[in-house]
Amino acid sequence: MLAAALCAAARGADVYEAMTAGAKKGLLVLWSVLPSLLVIFPAIRLLRASGLPELLGSALRPAFSCLGVPEETGLLMLLRPLSGSGALAAASELMRRYGPDSLVGRTAAVMLGSSETSFYVLAVYFSAAGARDDGRALPAALLADLTCFLASAWICRILWG
Repeated sequence: MLAAALCAAARGADVYEAMTAGAKKGLLVLWSVLPSLLVIFPAIRLLRASGLPELLGSALRPAFSCLGVPEETGLLMLLRPLSGSGALAAASELMRRYGPDSLVGRTAAVMLGSSETSFYVLAVYFSAAGARDDGRALPAALLADLTCFLASAWICRILWG
């Protein structure tokens, strides 16, 4: 902040005015995003508490196995688009159980690093930008996540499998 203030002062800009205008814009973005955040976080909590992700993970394990994805990463793949902290907890558990240098641990790490919490990002983006979803953003984001998961599993299997 000091470097930015000094740079602005050297250019003759009103540093205080620029900083307060930036803070005001930040608060307006926060205010516009807040309703989405107040809805999505409790919804994710309820989903995790319901046990549905574990049930879906168990049901989809055979499909994951056919695709060359470690079966143990099923829960991580289901949680990642919904919750970054939930996915991190699932990946941490996988690394604790199988080790960070195992194929499962490395695959979980690459999956976390290459995918995104799509529902959260879309909720924040559409709220902040004031954009309307025409129905294509969510399928595209989920397809991108699926592509990341499959590519992560295949690349890890090639490198360390």
